[in-house]
Amino acid sequence: MAGRLETGIEVLDRKLDGGLPPGTIVALTAEPASQSELILYELTAARGSLYLTTERSDQAVRDAIEKTNAPVGSPTVRDISGSEPLDQANRLIRALPEGANLIIDTANVLERGDRNRFRNFMTELQTHMVNTGSIAIMHCMKEQTPPQNRSSTKHMADVVFDLETQVRGSELENRLTVPKFRGGTALKESIKLELSDEVAIDTSRDIA
Repeated sequence: MAGRLETGIEVLDRKLDGGLPPGTIVALTAEPASQSELILYELTAARGSLYLTTERSDQAVRDAIEKTNAPVGSPTVRDISGSEPLDQANRLIRALPEGANLIIDTANVLERGDRNRFRNFMTELQTHMVNTGSIAIMHCMKEQTPPQNRSSTKHMADVVFDLETQVRGSELENRLTVPKFRGGTALKESIKLELSDEVAIDTSRDIA
């Protein structure tokens, strides 16, 4: 579809009619033990990317991206794990150029902060993404007790990607659903993914 930005992940772009609208905020929810980071890494191949890490060091993220066999870009990686991660994130986001990717890995640290400050952060993020025609991806790890602002993230996000990882017998199964797509059409069916060297369609048969 004209006007959409490719994600850089072929299977997603096919399912999403060419990609995501400029100005989109995506909430990617996933289990901590999943291979969801591979999705983040491949997103950097599409365009210039700012990768904000809140838990791992910036060097650990760079090393992981360099070691993957998947098609990736050369993102600018910044560690915002200090005492005021929301303030650090805001300063870096304001300098984001037009048509870029912003990746926040993970969003959990930011979501644990003050409710009003987080809401203001999301409002400013939304405005900046629209003004620059960029895409933001917030990596939201699933927890037994979700961060207090997780519902705000999902509500303010334009698109929600939900990655479910299950062990079925001796097989590991990854299914990506898109329950929310503001301004577009949510996918009616989940996408069965293979997350090994790269993000691909899992062509194995479903186990009954």
